[in-house]
Amino acid sequence: MKDTRRLNIIYLGAGLIMTEKNNFSLQQRFKRFGYAIVGIFTLIKEQQNAWVHLVITVFVVAAGVVFHVTAGQWMAIVFAIVLVWMAEALNTSIELVCDLVSPDYHPLVKKAKDIAAGAVLVTAIGAVIVGLIIFLPYLF
Repeated sequence: MKDTRRLNIIYLGAGLIMTEKNNFSLQQRFKRFGYAIVGIFTLIKEQQNAWVHLVITVFVVAAGVVFHVTAGQWMAIVFAIVLVWMAEALNTSIELVCDLVSPDYHPLVKKAKDIAAGAVLVTAIGAVIVGLIIFLPYLF
């Protein structure tokens, strides 16, 4: 019987690590999807900034429905919302990993956290600009 298992090659720093990879499993795919859902709920549950993003997301979607925005405008709104949520999730992940590997103060950890937070700020400002471009004409 032919062995159909494949090997995953993971590059870590100066060396390669070979790990056994199992064949495709629909059950494993659903399990990983579940991990992602847990991650989203953990983000919302534990991060106050995510609460703010959630409230603003609901408000913006409601405004889009009320003002009957166009399909193109919906695309811009959804893209802006997704970017902000993605930046917040990545920022939170970076902060958690930094806290794990360096519980004490380290200037490089501070830089990493500040840069990640800056990325959230940049996407949030961009989303506000998109919102103003779309919604101001409906208000005036």
